[in-house]
Amino acid sequence: MDTIFFILSKVVQFCIEPLNWVIIFVCLSLLFLGLRKPHLCKRFLVLAVLDLLIVGWLPASEVFLRPLEDFVPKIDIGKLTADQVGGIIILGGAIEGGKIAVDRGEISIYSSAERVTKAFELIRKYPNLPFIFSGFSGRITPSGISEADAFKQLIQEQGLADRAGHYENQSRNTYENVVFMKPMIAQIEQGKTGKPWLLITSASHMYRSVKIFQKQGVEIIPVLVDYQTANSLHWTAFDLVDGAQNWNKLIHEIIGLFAYWITGKI
Repeated sequence: MDTIFFILSKVVQFCIEPLNWVIIFVCLSLLFLGLRKPHLCKRFLVLAVLDLLIVGWLPASEVFLRPLEDFVPKIDIGKLTADQVGGIIILGGAIEGGKIAVDRGEISIYSSAERVTKAFELIRKYPNLPFIFSGFSGRITPSGISEADAFKQLIQEQGLADRAGHYENQSRNTYENVVFMKPMIAQIEQGKTGKPWLLITSASHMYRSVKIFQKQGVEIIPVLVDYQTANSLHWTAFDLVDGAQNWNKLIHEIIGLFAYWITGKI
């Protein structure tokens, strides 16, 4: 059932992402051109252009993405001591652990690189705290090594292999992250009174993550990274790459929240 849920969520996201509709509109315009219906052809070409404008005009996505990034308030973790924290949790989603890593022998990091850099920072700051990296792959047909194994390689390259690291390499989404990590956390704590764990993930992803951890009874302290929006909108900003990325993050979270709510996962 979880596999069907995972595949369905990916299909739905692909179908409703604005940039993907450009392809559909262009294909429909070519179809009507072949059918000698130029008026319909022109209409779908206009829709394709409007779609590109909406995706590339950054305020169109930022106006929705910014509130999502602000749902969970940022906490000053600089004031926390190691005695107040149970450990560090790093959610996958920033590392390329697939075929590229195998073929090239180097681990690549996506645009959400702050998840990794913040993890290195906190692991160095709290050398005696255990940490868990959770993630296999978010792809329907994964290949190569898991994200967790890729992160383990990065840990070794950073000279942090002597730290108390734990790696969960089976999860494909946030719900599985939490479910598979929960027994690992219990084993690490060994029945002691649990302290909250620092949770590192993207700001846009934190609200859904917090809700899932709360549902599973795991106390966390959010460490928000990978912000994509500022405090104000730049009304003249236009960038197709950044816009497509923003829409991808926004739609991914909206679908995730709705799907997890309707299935009782949050």
